[in-house]
Amino acid sequence: MNSNKSNLLVPGQITNEKLSSTGVSGKTENCYFKLTVYNETSIRVQVSIKSEFSPNPYSVIASPEEVKFSWEEKNDHYVLKTKKIELILEKDNFRLIFKNSSGTILSEDAALFGINWQGTAVSCYKKLQQWEKFIGLGEKTGGLNRYGQTYTNWNTDHFGYGTNADPLYLSLPFYIGLHHDNCYGIFFDNSHKSTFNFGAGNNRFSYFTAEDGDLDYYFIHEKNVGGIISAYTTLTGKTPMPPKWALGYQQCRYSYYPDKEVIRLAKTFREKEIPADTIYLDIHHMEECKVFTFDKKRFEKPTELIKHIKDLGFKVVVILDPGIKVDEDYPPYTEGNEQQLFIKYPDGKNYEGQVWPGWCAFPDFTKPETRDWWAEKLNFYLQAGVDGFWTDMNEPATWGQTIPDLVQFNYEGQIASHKKSRNVYGLQMARSTNNGLANYHQGKRPFVLTRSGFAGIQRYAAVWTGDNVASDEHMLAGVRLVNSLGLGGISFAGYDIGGFVGNTQPKLFARWIALATFCPLFRAHTMINSNASEPWAFGEEVEQISKNYIRLRYKLLPLIYTAFYKSYQSGIPLSKSLSIDYSFDDKVYHGAYENQYLFCEHLLVAAVESYKEITKIYLPEGTWYHFFTGEKLDGDQELLWECPIEYLPVFVKAGAILPVQSVKTHTEDVKDGQINIHIYKGMGLSEQLIYEDDGKSTAYQKSSFSKTLIRMDFTANKLSIEKIAANYESEYHTANFFFHGMQLHKASLAGKKLEISHKNVAFLD
Repeated sequence: MNSNKSNLLVPGQITNEKLSSTGVSGKTENCYFKLTVYNETSIRVQVSIKSEFSPNPYSVIASPEEVKFSWEEKNDHYVLKTKKIELILEKDNFRLIFKNSSGTILSEDAALFGINWQGTAVSCYKKLQQWEKFIGLGEKTGGLNRYGQTYTNWNTDHFGYGTNADPLYLSLPFYIGLHHDNCYGIFFDNSHKSTFNFGAGNNRFSYFTAEDGDLDYYFIHEKNVGGIISAYTTLTGKTPMPPKWALGYQQCRYSYYPDKEVIRLAKTFREKEIPADTIYLDIHHMEECKVFTFDKKRFEKPTELIKHIKDLGFKVVVILDPGIKVDEDYPPYTEGNEQQLFIKYPDGKNYEGQVWPGWCAFPDFTKPETRDWWAEKLNFYLQAGVDGFWTDMNEPATWGQTIPDLVQFNYEGQIASHKKSRNVYGLQMARSTNNGLANYHQGKRPFVLTRSGFAGIQRYAAVWTGDNVASDEHMLAGVRLVNSLGLGGISFAGYDIGGFVGNTQPKLFARWIALATFCPLFRAHTMINSNASEPWAFGEEVEQISKNYIRLRYKLLPLIYTAFYKSYQSGIPLSKSLSIDYSFDDKVYHGAYENQYLFCEHLLVAAVESYKEITKIYLPEGTWYHFFTGEKLDGDQELLWECPIEYLPVFVKAGAILPVQSVKTHTEDVKDGQINIHIYKGMGLSEQLIYEDDGKSTAYQKSSFSKTLIRMDFTANKLSIEKIAANYESEYHTANFFFHGMQLHKASLAGKKLEISHKNVAFLD
């Protein structure tokens, strides 16, 4: 079968194939193909109707490993095998069937039209497996299980988006399929607008399609979801260690100005003894919204202002929009124009669109020279003392949302249309901004926060979920968005606490800040002409609740920081959808429980609306302890749980070891040298790493860190501490141990006998 009356083109019969050290390539009647074994868990599939493939140069940074695999020809098919994947390639119609090492089908193409073209659009249809679930796709609204839904990848400025809106700001064409106690991942590495259909409107197929370009995807199989995420981030990169200050509380508004208002904000945090680390400057810090400027009236002496704020223990992050105002008296425009650094029409004229400064040209971040120029321009801010950057409007956004498809991008010298380049624009802007910090803040860890991106964005930036709305529904939607981003390897993510659009009610802010305490990015933000979103803006009760939870965040920093190190090593996110650890427990996909998640491995957080005082929760298998009272609870049960506004439902997994520090004003405040270790009775052996480094430099990449391993043998009632890396001097000289759920009076600690009392400790004060 080559085609039919609907102009459906399919590959047709294989006419030749050639074996290499990394896989197999060849030709069919209608297309060219290449199968590359990247490692034992990942196989790349490339199919094109053109003789040369056109890969995305931006997302995958790994190269194929030297892996043993077998290739065998049968009567009607070929078999490619690694230790973990068996791939059947049918000769007649180029149908791919992926199996595990036991021969169980994981994923299989449709029989006659699994791979097909309709015009320039390329699609891959997969047979739906019995009881198959789909998770992932990054920044997508809706439920945890994507089955029965369709999603589009096309980066879009979506102000005040609905909780079921699609698409949003960031595209991540990677999903995980689950069925029959098996799981697999598919990363479709095509930057054109793409669609993923998971059985929406039919009961036969899931499929993914792109408007143009190659069929280019990576098939991944591991024994569990966590393994698949690790394998995916082996391909696209892990989240590097953030500066420690970026894990503290961050305060933002559109906008804080003039300079006196910024100083008032900083002093109020310190006067009220509410810990905080970061203040953002939004577009009103600029002169007429022009990037690389300070407004001379509102911010007369920006360097002095920033120094004053930093003397109070704050870091400063400024917004960067890509639009460069068309103005012959504005050096960034004249430089970019002279050096041919802007995106263009086919006739060579700059594309111009309207954004905050008015008519603007747009840097072509797919051009290396533009990235270098942009990175150098950041020196303007760095010399003033700025610590990090917030890249916004980088879908790219223009009023009216429409950039003509024929607008051209350099695309690493390939020259590509807007249709191919749009989805990687934010990724490349973040890359350039990250490079600027790395180059001109030498030795310091970059902090970049981005709204838009594509697969691989985790290498360059943290992500926030854009212009959310001040509502309970959006608060819960934000949890699902962050967890879904985590399923795609984006560990450093968050949402605007309180909601960006609209006025937050006091109880909603109290609940939201409690929830965000257990979120990787801890940032409050709201828009112009709305109620303020500072912790003290909602009355004394909410101020005290906010203060308590912000203090709790700073207590938990040893746990959070160690979890970031583990993520840097493994790719596993800090905010874990329950589908990672309890993949085949149907209850975790239920609408009542899909907002629950694990934070830093052991803390089960149940997101609940602000107006509820009792909620239904689900405790997965095992034993759990209530975080705030120490009450012991059996797992594998549904419960009604009281949740007054002061107490978010949070539970600790049995066997957990939680390192907690004393409260600090900000992350670089002097420690008291004490660390509190909370141990929750479990079964067998439990371990917890405590990771330390200087929190700000890149020296950790050269092993300048400290690692301490705490082990608790619950069977023998033995506690031990082992220093497993000591290239950085620990900041703790005293360890206090607290035991939950057991009466333990003596423990073995590094060979010495210590008197240790059983205690339950309140975490909120």
